[in-house]
Amino acid sequence: MTDLRNTVGDRIRAIRKAKGLTQQQLAELSNLDDAYIGAVERGERNFSIDTLEKIVTALKIQPTELFQNHDDLSEIEAAQRRAIDEYAVTVSELSVRQIDTMKRIVREVKGAFEVK
Repeated sequence: MTDLRNTVGDRIRAIRKAKGLTQQQLAELSNLDDAYIGAVERGERNFSIDTLEKIVTALKIQPTELFQNHDDLSEIEAAQRRAIDEYAVTVSELSVRQIDTMKRIVREVKGAFEVK
C-alpha cells in the first residue's frame, strides 16, 4: 500500500506546486497542520479518507486526479503532465468566455509550431 500512498502524496505535491501554494497555505486551506501536509506528500502518513477529502477540497480538484501514477512517464510525458496540471489550475479560475479565448489562443500557438 505504500506505493499508492507515495503516488497520492506525489500528486498532492505536484498539484499544490502547480497552483503556486506552499505547504503552509495548503495546510491553512485544508485546516490541517503544515508538518502533516509535508508527511502526506512524502508518503509518511497513513491518512484517512476524511483528511484526503479536506486536501482535495482545498486544492479544488477531483479525487481521481490523485490516483494517476506518473512514475513510468518519459521526460516528455512528465513535462506534458506538468503542463496539463498548470493549464487546469489556470482555467479553473476563468469564466467560460475566458476559457474559450484561452482555447483559441492555444490552438493558434499550436498552429504556429506545425510544419507547413
